[in-house]
Amino acid sequence: MFFILSKIVGFFLTPSNLLMVIALAGVALMPTRRARLGRRLAGLGVVLLALAGFSPLGNALILPLEQRFPPWHPRSQPPDGIIVLGGAISPAVSMARGEPQLNESAERMTAVADLARRFPQARIVFSGGDASLGGGGPTEARFAQSMLASFGIAPGRILLEGASRNTHENAILTKALLEPKPSERWLLVTSAHHMPRSVGCFRKAGFAVEAYPVDWRTRGPQDLASPFATLTGGLARADVAVKEWFGLLAYWLTGRSSELFPAP
Repeated sequence: MFFILSKIVGFFLTPSNLLMVIALAGVALMPTRRARLGRRLAGLGVVLLALAGFSPLGNALILPLEQRFPPWHPRSQPPDGIIVLGGAISPAVSMARGEPQLNESAERMTAVADLARRFPQARIVFSGGDASLGGGGPTEARFAQSMLASFGIAPGRILLEGASRNTHENAILTKALLEPKPSERWLLVTSAHHMPRSVGCFRKAGFAVEAYPVDWRTRGPQDLASPFATLTGGLARADVAVKEWFGLLAYWLTGRSSELFPAP
């Protein structure tokens, strides 16, 4: 129920969807007796769409998420394993094209190629199933195996978890699969803006991990003054950030995360 509700609520809370709904509601009211309200709503929706799309709002929203966990630095003891979360592979497109297809979060996968080479004894774990609302489609894990093998990673090093649909299930099912020992070191690879929620879920599951953030979308604080060149670019950035902020709040309120805004 939580999964389905989160998908439905998330659709309407996404800034680009919400603002478009406001604008369309205004247009729908224009031929009625509430035409004045309709004009106001339509105008408001258009103005807010422009502000969210062209202004640095998306950067301002995503920057605190990306800055929360610093880049990982190795210590004397190498990691025992590397966990990479799904979200970088497009299962439907991969199925249609017959080979793995990556999306804008591709660095989640490409970073593993380097880590596997640097730490040849570490196990590689991919966690990602079918996150679509309807379910029943191909899983990310199905295509991750061939991609990891193409990196030259021996099949015996690879473990796949393909039943999870969200970050909470990533943590629960990965821990059940690995049964990690307290003395083991596990790296968690995911997008920098997604790392706070991910670490909170793994901590709540009792699985101590070390953050290995990748896929930064901003350069740093200087992007707080950088407007977007296209409407879609700014809206996409705002959509990603708002999804994470609401995800953090929802996971904390429902007991799926250890903290509201996890930190190192």
